Amino acid sequence: MLSLDPETIISAALREPTEELLTPDNLRKLIETGVPLNHYIGFEISGFVHLGTGLISMQKVADLQSVGVKTRIFLADYHSWINKKLGGDLSVIRRVAGGYFKEALRVSLKIAGGDPDKTEFILGSELYEKLGVDYFTNVLRVSMETTLSRIRRSVTILGRSESEALSFAQLLYVPMQVADIFSMNVNIPQGGMDQRKAHVIAIEVGEKVFGYKPVALHHKLLPGLQMTKEDWEKLSAAKSNAEEFRDLLANIKMSKSKPETAIFIHDSEEEIKRKIRSAFCPPGETEFNPVLELARLIIFRDRREPLEIVNKKTGEKKTFENYSQLEEAYKRKEVHPLDLKETVAEELAKLLKPARKTFLEGPGRSFLEELRELKITR
Repeated sequence: MLSLDPETIISAALREPTEELLTPDNLRKLIETGVPLNHYIGFEISGFVHLGTGLISMQKVADLQSVGVKTRIFLADYHSWINKKLGGDLSVIRRVAGGYFKEALRVSLKIAGGDPDKTEFILGSELYEKLGVDYFTNVLRVSMETTLSRIRRSVTILGRSESEALSFAQLLYVPMQVADIFSMNVNIPQGGMDQRKAHVIAIEVGEKVFGYKPVALHHKLLPGLQMTKEDWEKLSAAKSNAEEFRDLLANIKMSKSKPETAIFIHDSEEEIKRKIRSAFCPPGETEFNPVLELARLIIFRDRREPLEIVNKKTGEKKTFENYSQLEEAYKRKEVHPLDLKETVAEELAKLLKPARKTFLEGPGRSFLEELRELKITR
């Protein structure tokens, strides 16, 4: 039983980078009735782990750990196979899941302030073998309560639009994702905002089919560094339409399949600086600014000392106690984009040092080399 009061737990769940909690009231009811809180977040096994997959996701795992929630990381090998990751080779997917991917998430969780030894890692195929026909039954129970058109709309989480050709297996992806939640008795499924459609199905079918309604936690998506002015204008215009906005952001999020849009957790200091120098960062604009998002969601999150930014032309130094001060100064054009980029790159490089050490010098080196030899980013 959780020893902390409901509001402390809810506050941890709502802390940024949480975008949405469906719903705080339902979470409060679970806590007050003494139901054990069981979390999970699932990952497809694909290319290198970037800041969104690693740090942003793991920040929420760390937050939930801090208030006594049991946390799980689901290594979704079958889902990855369905979605043709790593060349669609299931044996490769499983090997990478237990090697590079698990190690990358462990070091990311540690950087985010969590304890990887207190999180359970579960390989999808092992869960399915253990549950046998019970898991298959859960998939059918979800499918019987969901229409084909609803599934097709939800398959956009795979990074595909409805207009693209789908295999029948890809239509099974969403019922399987929902069945995963109930097969592990999870009541706090976590994912990025691009997972929302599947989680809403879980909430809607849960009570009727499985006897309880889960509380879905959705964290923010990091925009890709190489978003264009056109992307930025579309996002700005779509602010009043929540679904359109979510779909647009999902399409321009930091992506391992577009390496220049992403900072990988084991990137060298030179790679980090190069990518951020070329990032979209319009002067005076604070909304949907990829560089400022990195400052807000990562650099300032647990920072206990002021951030100093030096004007390279004049040598003038400005210090910021919190992100709000930086945002206001940038909005007034008191901070030049290049100076902001330089500082953000330096701070990220410091923060990611444990990941570089793990994958360039330590036990993760062989895992990283294996993935590089595959020459597959998807």
